[in-house]
Amino acid sequence: MSDKIKIEKKVLSANDRIAAEIRAKLNQHHIPSFNMVSSPGSGKTSLLEKTLAHFKDKYNIAVVAGDVQTENDANRLLKAGGQIIRPIVTNGMCHLDASMVEKSMAEFELDKIDLFVIENVGNLVCPSSYDLGEDLKVVLISTTEGDDKPLKYPGMFRRSSVMVINKTDLVEYCDFSIPQVIENAHQINGQLEVFQTSCRSGAGLENWYDWLEKLIQSKKAQ
Repeated sequence: MSDKIKIEKKVLSANDRIAAEIRAKLNQHHIPSFNMVSSPGSGKTSLLEKTLAHFKDKYNIAVVAGDVQTENDANRLLKAGGQIIRPIVTNGMCHLDASMVEKSMAEFELDKIDLFVIENVGNLVCPSSYDLGEDLKVVLISTTEGDDKPLKYPGMFRRSSVMVINKTDLVEYCDFSIPQVIENAHQINGQLEVFQTSCRSGAGLENWYDWLEKLIQSKKAQ
């Protein structure tokens, strides 16, 4: 057991060193960044598709899209209008690590990027332990999941700064309470900023876009 702990600490230490280097590069170029995390199927890619289409004529948004076996999500983002999209196929690993992100960023022209987004592998456990050099984590939960998700996966919600409740257009068909999931999330992290969105109907997307606009502008001003 002690050997396992030592190895895990060594791996995380090396990861944190690379993450710090990524963060320093992004800060040097005044690029805001976030790590988007969720269970599989919550709608990370759908929200990014809408985001890329909305900002395509205004900002250069770079995305690394993590997936276990395919490049399907990256291809969807390209079709949505993304210009700087890099797939990361983990070949079975349940999370991205900083070395994967660093390698994918190698060809980025940082002076031409306004926002950097990491779309993590669908998982609410492993990704919570890995710093990828981002400014903050954005956790998605959809109304097709249980509203007790924050209580079941407290580590992820504790480490996130924003929670997006997606697929709000389906809430009337699901056994899901939006007030309850917000209450559960705030039990874990009272500082979580909350957005409610539907990529199908468009409800709530303007609030999300406004938040991103402020994120980009505040970083440029630093």
